[in-house]
Formats: sequence, C-alpha cells, structure tokens
Amino acid sequence: MVLDIDEDNLKQGVLGLVIALVEIIRDALKIQAMQRMESGRLSEEEIERLGKALMDLDIAIAEIKEGQGIIETVKSVRDGLDDLVDEVIDKMVNPERWEGKV
Repeated sequence: MVLDIDEDNLKQGVLGLVIALVEIIRDALKIQAMQRMESGRLSEEEIERLGKALMDLDIAIAEIKEGQGIIETVKSVRDGLDDLVDEVIDKMVNPERWEGKV
C-alpha cells in the first residue's frame, strides 16, 4: 500500500496548526496582561511596552497568515479546537449526558 501525501497541503496544515496555537497563546497573554493592568501591578511604561509587543505580535501573525495563504486553514483549526474544548467542558460539567458514550 502506498500512501499518497500532498506535500503542499501537509505544509499548510502544519503551519496552520502552529499559527493557531500561537494565536491561542497570544489570547492567553492578552488576558493575563489585562488582569495585571487591572490589578495595578504594571507601571505605565510596562503597559505601553506590553501593548506594543502584543500589537507587533498581532501584525506578525496576520502577515504570516496572509503571506502563506493560510487564513482559512488557521480559522478551520481554531474552530475545530474550540469545538473540542467545548465538548471537554460539557463532559466535565454534564457527565450524565455522556455516560455510556465512547
């Protein structure tokens, strides 16, 4: 049996997954930054630096997605991960709904 792999699709898929994971990490960093700002633990200078760094990251991610033609691939990966997380949370919150299902 010969496995026929489209190398371009594989590269796009892997890059899409990597960028989706970077976006998730970026989103977590933004939440953490907001919490630190609201708590007053950051100086004005630190807030400015953090804001600029996050904006630069947003720009870099957008440029990579557009340049590599993976905007839809990343969206598809993110949607799939969101669905997976929603299902896991539902299983934790409503275990009776999932009893007997594999």
